[in-house]
Amino acid sequence: VQHIYKLVDTKEDILHLALAVKNSKTVCFDTETTSTNALEAELVGISLAVEEGEAFYIPMPANREETLNRLEILREIFENEEVEKVGQNLKYDITVLANYGIEVKGKLFDTMIAHYVLQPELYHGMDYLAEIYLDYDTIKIEELIGEKGRNQKNMRDLSPTLVCDYACEDADVTLKLKNILQEELKKEGIEELFYNIEMPLVPVLAYMERNGARIDTAALKETSALFSKRLANIEEQIYSLAGEPFNIASPKQVGDILFGKLKIVDKPKKTKTGQFVTSEEVLVQLQNRHPIVKNILQYRGLKKLLSTYVDALPALVSPKSGKIHTSYNQTVTATGRLSSSNPNLQNIPIRDEDGKEVRKAFVPDEGCLFLSVDYSQIELRIMAHLSGDKNMIDDFCSGYDIHAATAAKVYKKPIEEVTKDERRKAKVANFGIIYGISVFGLAERMNVDRREAKELIENYFATYRGVEQYIEKCKQEAKANGYVETIFHRKRYLPDINSHNAVVRGYAERNAVNAPIQGSAADIIKVAMVNIYRRMKAENMHSTMILQVHDELNFNIVPDEKEKMLSLVLEEMQKAFSMSVPLIADYGWGKNWLEAH
Repeated sequence: VQHIYKLVDTKEDILHLALAVKNSKTVCFDTETTSTNALEAELVGISLAVEEGEAFYIPMPANREETLNRLEILREIFENEEVEKVGQNLKYDITVLANYGIEVKGKLFDTMIAHYVLQPELYHGMDYLAEIYLDYDTIKIEELIGEKGRNQKNMRDLSPTLVCDYACEDADVTLKLKNILQEELKKEGIEELFYNIEMPLVPVLAYMERNGARIDTAALKETSALFSKRLANIEEQIYSLAGEPFNIASPKQVGDILFGKLKIVDKPKKTKTGQFVTSEEVLVQLQNRHPIVKNILQYRGLKKLLSTYVDALPALVSPKSGKIHTSYNQTVTATGRLSSSNPNLQNIPIRDEDGKEVRKAFVPDEGCLFLSVDYSQIELRIMAHLSGDKNMIDDFCSGYDIHAATAAKVYKKPIEEVTKDERRKAKVANFGIIYGISVFGLAERMNVDRREAKELIENYFATYRGVEQYIEKCKQEAKANGYVETIFHRKRYLPDINSHNAVVRGYAERNAVNAPIQGSAADIIKVAMVNIYRRMKAENMHSTMILQVHDELNFNIVPDEKEKMLSLVLEEMQKAFSMSVPLIADYGWGKNWLEAH
């Protein structure tokens, strides 16, 4: 492919380039660095492209002062609100430049996120996108620095002339992709979702990652000792029930003990290779067959908590900031929800006491308060709005506890006479039925017989006819279009919706109901995050937004901003989207995450 890639390595040439570029409508840029961890990465160089087929590479010296001098010349480009900034995985580049005191401003276009919005289930890497959209084979990074491993070089080790073509190609290819994806977004009618929700969220996530969260490592050490002691006790109990010691971490040995030796069921499930299946799903169903099963489940849960969080979190603390900096991923889930890694915050169990110990370790900065705010039953509220069911809308608008109100209607009694058990069953029904749970599934989850579960589902749909009609409508739309949409037109493609295999089709049908609700909830909290961030900036707040987990936002609050921050956060969360039922956010204060939630 015809191209002009230039190395720009003198102060005069950089000044000349900056002058030429600063009045462009759009600038595509990419950073070359020493690490994939944006917070630790040092800048090795920046490539810029304004026109397709032409790009420039500016190397950055190892000396920080000299790099800052070069960046000062480019500051006008990055901080100009009028210039659109284009990149692939812009959050990374924004964070790297923030380490050098440069704030990327103006409209953003991230090709990785654009493709994610168009095709959530596919890959979004630049090499893949170049191949499918441009039929172009890019220079791979391994060609420059070698394969992963001990002998892999660092970008800093290479001469700028070697890096030039690779870096320029990144900016050039990304600009070409932008021009194609921009049209695709228009064609699919999802520009609003991309420009108004996903793009403004990029700097918010970069800011949250930089803020990080403080961890009480001493408390985790105590928890670790406590958990390890309990693990040893559970291990002893398991060996005693099995009549011999074995490796509890080995699925094969667990299967041999449960099904070979103890024969807790007549016809145990087996894998294709003939090994007994001992997945959590299987063991949960068998936990009442023999006390050893409950112990094994408990052992596994505790061991996972220990290795994934209790022992892992202290190792993730940055020596520079003394905090944990999780990475928020915007292009991973098919539903539009954010995911996080190192550590994965979305998976900390919150219902059991052991999981709560992990939340207890997240603390605010010295002298500050922890504020946790989460949406109250947002998915049920979205269901009420989307289905337009009069009874459900009335229940939410009258301010009743929705599960008690459901129980009152289903069991046909005044709300004040609803028992705890009836409310519990109504709660399981509320969350289960809207996601297409079967009679068998409901009976199992409620611990009742199938007759009672069947009756409950029938009464439920007789009460909330709009919900039943909505569920059916979702399935029909998915079958006709091959996808379903959220309130903000985020699409979830369901290729299996017309499958001849009933199990596969059933799974797609459940997703057809679930995706618009879960995806809309994800979109709403993203809108709230963007608006909260903008207001905090405009009002010059010193408090910080530090964590997001599903429907919940967490903040590190400076004491004299306590009232102001609470009203700001509640206001922005509750007005993020206007529905036929109110959006309600609950909040809590504390000296750690557990106390506040």
